[in-house]
Amino acid sequence: MGPRSGLRGNQSGLFHEFMRLVRGRSPRAIILENVHGLLSSHGGRDFAIVLKALDELGYGVAWRVLNSKDFGVPQQRRRVYIVAMHRDREGPGQILFEPQCSDWNNKEGRQNEKKPPSLFQTIIGNSRKGPLVKSIAHCIYAESARHTGTDWSRNYVWYPDGRVRRFTPNEVERVQGFPEDWTLPHHFGEKQADRIDSLRYHAIGNAVTPPVADWVGHRLISVMKAQDKEVLRSSAMIAAE
Repeated sequence: MGPRSGLRGNQSGLFHEFMRLVRGRSPRAIILENVHGLLSSHGGRDFAIVLKALDELGYGVAWRVLNSKDFGVPQQRRRVYIVAMHRDREGPGQILFEPQCSDWNNKEGRQNEKKPPSLFQTIIGNSRKGPLVKSIAHCIYAESARHTGTDWSRNYVWYPDGRVRRFTPNEVERVQGFPEDWTLPHHFGEKQADRIDSLRYHAIGNAVTPPVADWVGHRLISVMKAQDKEVLRSSAMIAAE
C-alpha cells in the first residue's frame, strides 16, 4: 500500500521482460491484469507505455476495470484487465464487453430513490456469540503473518464480547475465491509455520480472483472459436469457387 512506483517497480517492471517474451513468440492472444491504478499511474504515462508496446508488436487492445464483488466473490477488488490479440482490432473488445444491456440500463433515472446501504456497513454472523464480519471485504492485499501497525485493520473478525482478530489464511482464501488450504504447502516444518502464513497471505493478496479470470478466459475461448469457424467457412467458400 502507499505510493506506487508503477512500471519502474521491481514487480511491475517485469512487464518489460514479459514483452520481450511476447516479441519472441507473438502469441495470438494476451491477457494482463493489474491494479486499476495503472490507468492513472504517473499521469497515465505508465499505461501509455503498455499500449504503445502492444501496438508496436501489432496487437489490437481493449481494457476494462472488473470488480471481484460482481462475480460472486465477497471482496471489493477492482482490477484492470487488458486483452490483446495479434493483428485483431475487434476481438479484444468482443471479449471484455458484452453486447447485451443489463437490466439496470433500461430503468429510468433514480434521483428520487433511497440510497442503498453500503455493503461495508452490512454485518453478517451470529449477533449473540459471533464471529461477525462485514458482508463484503475490502480489497485483500499482500501482508505478513506478523502484523505491524494497521495492515489488516480494514478486514477483521470481531465478537460481541469485544474480541477482535485478523482473517486467517483460510478465510482470506475464501474471500479471494479459492478453495480452503489452496495455498498451504503439503510439507513444511514447525519452524517454518509463521513464515508459511506470511507466504500464504502474500500469495493470496497478489493473486487473480479465480471467478473473474474464469469469465475472461471463457470469453476469450468463445471469441477465438468463433473466429476459427469463420476462417474455415471462408476457406470452404473460396475452395468451392
